[in-house]
Amino acid sequence: MNVIFVLMDSVNRHLLDPYGGPTGVTPNLERLANRGVRFDNHFVGSLPCMPARRELFTGRKDFLWRPWGHLEPFDTVLPQLIASHGHKTMIITDHYHYWQEGAHGYTQSFQGTEFIRGYENDNWHIDAIETLPSWVQAINRWRPGWGTRYYQNVRHFQTEDDFFSARVFQQATQWLTTNYGHGPFYLHIESFGAHEPFHLPEPYRSMWTQSVQSDFTMWPPYQDSEAMAKFFEYARPEELDFIRGQYLGKLTMLDRWFGTLLDTMDRINAWQDTMLVVTTDHGHELGERHAFGKSHPHFGSHAQIPLIIWHPDLPPSLQRGSITSLTQTVDLNPTLIDAVGINQYTAPHGRSLLKLLQGRTGHHRDAVLYGTFGQGAGCTNGDYTLLQGFDNTNAPLFIYSCRLPHISKARLSVLKEITSGPYLPGIDWPVWRIPWVIDGLQQSGETFLYQRTDPMFQERNLCGSNVMVHRKMSNMMKDLMSEEGTPPEQFSRLGL
Repeated sequence: MNVIFVLMDSVNRHLLDPYGGPTGVTPNLERLANRGVRFDNHFVGSLPCMPARRELFTGRKDFLWRPWGHLEPFDTVLPQLIASHGHKTMIITDHYHYWQEGAHGYTQSFQGTEFIRGYENDNWHIDAIETLPSWVQAINRWRPGWGTRYYQNVRHFQTEDDFFSARVFQQATQWLTTNYGHGPFYLHIESFGAHEPFHLPEPYRSMWTQSVQSDFTMWPPYQDSEAMAKFFEYARPEELDFIRGQYLGKLTMLDRWFGTLLDTMDRINAWQDTMLVVTTDHGHELGERHAFGKSHPHFGSHAQIPLIIWHPDLPPSLQRGSITSLTQTVDLNPTLIDAVGINQYTAPHGRSLLKLLQGRTGHHRDAVLYGTFGQGAGCTNGDYTLLQGFDNTNAPLFIYSCRLPHISKARLSVLKEITSGPYLPGIDWPVWRIPWVIDGLQQSGETFLYQRTDPMFQERNLCGSNVMVHRKMSNMMKDLMSEEGTPPEQFSRLGL
């Protein structure tokens, strides 16, 4: 069995055609859903970018043990497992974090790699610039220097073909055309779109908005909570409309080039022996709650994510249909390994979806647990969602890792408190236990409890008004955390 895995970054499920989004934004994802099966209750696990990828590569939850970062030396890595089964493994990506300091180990596990350079703050070009366009100055207003850094990489772009999603899928379709029929393969395709900056050529720039002004930013701040609050004090409704329009345009451009992959599979008749999986790492808030990005609270608008799968053995009852079982990112690791025929592997936290895809079961999980390191945690059982608040001011927070993070001079005192030992469940290796403080984000967060039937962006917080459900969901979250081997201090800082 060949496997093609497509990861599109920061994609909002509710804006996609197959999930009832605005008609015409993603017709090619709709085209795939009309062949394969759509997962309707698929959720994130660890956020943001690299924690999600560690789950995909290793089947191991990340957010309760460590922040954004690298693979660990004890990790069993998906591409290596698949290669050991006789498959070629190839990654084609513009996700520049893979070659960034502190996020190493992922691409090295593939037999072949193709990097598309220049996205976001990639250290690619450093040419001198005398004059900055107004759109770059608009980015710099809220992210000093970020616009300039990005513009150094993309100022030579002239046509749509120069943009990142186009180049990723051009390379992917070329590789697929060359290698299909020459032995089994695992092709891993990652497009960093629809991640910001929401920089687009026409016709996408004005396709979904009439609020196009050169002094509007296409890259609002969110890593710094104070900067984001100031932005909302300043931004007019037209600027928010522009940002959302650019995001939709980026989805449409991404979908247009994804369609070339489907065209290639049609042309070479790859559907008969190739599994195709399409998903994202998380969504992206677009200002509806006075927030951008993907921080706590992890509402369904960015925590419930798309997953569409084609498998040659899908029963007719699932083709063009949907699966409603609760699933999440960490489950894709054992699914991909299972799909190539490796059946003696157990993921630390993931559960294979293959039985769901074969129609042999209709149930997968009773509940799912997700979150971001140092922030809150989310839990849903399908009926209710609990977004548990956090307090980093009066409770400890530790990183567990084989690698010491960069420690500033102001924090050198933390070195005296670092210990080592076999702290991780199922791992005999000693790791560092490192006291940590997160800068730039809020040090506490509110708790939310809401029904899944509530309209998106109008969720009613039931905390305090439905004590029995709140207690039930709190106990469920604690049980899931205990089952996954969560460090004891996490229960304290989450108020559990």
